[in-house]
Amino acid sequence: MRLRQMLLVGPAAAAILLAAPTAAFADESVHVQLDPLNKSGATGTATLTAMDNGDLKISIRSKGLVPNSPHAQHLHGSTDGMDFHCPDMSADKDGDGYLTTEEGVPMYGDIFVSLTTKGDTTKASGLAVDRMPTADAKGNLSYDRTIASADLPKGTVEHLKDLHIVEHGIDANNNGKYDIDALGESTLAQSAGLKGIPEEATDPANCGMVSGAAAGSIPVGGVATGDGSTRSNTAPLYGFGGLALLGAIGAFVISRRRSFVAPRELRDRS
Repeated sequence: MRLRQMLLVGPAAAAILLAAPTAAFADESVHVQLDPLNKSGATGTATLTAMDNGDLKISIRSKGLVPNSPHAQHLHGSTDGMDFHCPDMSADKDGDGYLTTEEGVPMYGDIFVSLTTKGDTTKASGLAVDRMPTADAKGNLSYDRTIASADLPKGTVEHLKDLHIVEHGIDANNNGKYDIDALGESTLAQSAGLKGIPEEATDPANCGMVSGAAAGSIPVGGVATGDGSTRSNTAPLYGFGGLALLGAIGAFVISRRRSFVAPRELRDRS
């Protein structure tokens, strides 16, 4: 009887022991190196961790950003096998030496997840600067958030390797703030019918693609990137909610330079 009990218990115990490491290491992480765009000098690192319950944990550490300023940041890309990637200067179609959001989108793709500090994470919050992280007085930015699986687009965790991170907001004239004097008004804001918002506030500052451990598939597929053919109109990129959120950038700029007043209907909507 004793031998029979040992034979029955043995396999069960072995199964538990073998299962334990799997449970302990169920979470998978991918790593991102953020490299500067638009001569920003902004660099950083990020870790995206797919939790075993389907949640997504994001940790970002950046430096060299515009100090004391909010920086819109997003996961960009696609889970449909589209070949999106970080842009190079060939995307600068007007040849002015800077990449606008509109010029970058055909290469790095639509907003997939808005990396806000709280609340909504859809692309409608793409420019919710009141809920985006703010760089400190030295231009350092620290961001940590876990987004519940229910709030993620379908396929996010399974396709982490197909996504990448873009942070926005540059200081082209090195005066420590967003202003119109450097690059003029934001063409993205103008396309939404808003005036007085600096181009600096919406231009991409850095971009990073996933490297290291794979929690998703390798990007494959067939989109001709860089020619604008797949994203010809950037205004709908942020949806109607984004129109009000663009006004939030103006509200931030006005606190540092009184050059923009959001229309009443946009303030009410935000």
